Amino acid sequence: MRIMGLDFGSKTVGVAVSDSLLITAQGLEIIRRAEENKLRRTLARIEELIEEYEVEEIVLGLPKHMNASEGIRAELTQEFKEKLERRTGLPVVLWDERLTTVAADRLMIEAGIRRENRKEYVDKIAAAMILQGYLDRRSMQEAQRSQE
Repeated sequence: MRIMGLDFGSKTVGVAVSDSLLITAQGLEIIRRAEENKLRRTLARIEELIEEYEVEEIVLGLPKHMNASEGIRAELTQEFKEKLERRTGLPVVLWDERLTTVAADRLMIEAGIRRENRKEYVDKIAAAMILQGYLDRRSMQEAQRSQE
């Protein structure tokens, strides 16, 4: 079993997948689309990756404002979640993604990636960070349950 992490943006979707032990997240790719509303090819590509990597659960980044309120991007993400669930039949978990893009950008600066090249990676890295946060929390919860 693997879990897929998605960073849903206006024209891109960053994709990451866990290892089979559900310990680490690796960025896979960035799915790009010409228009925000054109999701058919995006969903088809996600389905291909689900099959290829034997994914059984999806974690979707939920963009919240710093005060925890939700805006238009969060509403669009909720709609995308519903489309994903209908199309794939898999459970989709929403994960607070505040500051993941900022953290991904900072990571690339530290790695010495030039500013003009960062757009090539930021969504994929953000997806991996979303998924890694989810995997870490899941692992902590399982450890706590085994101690009880």
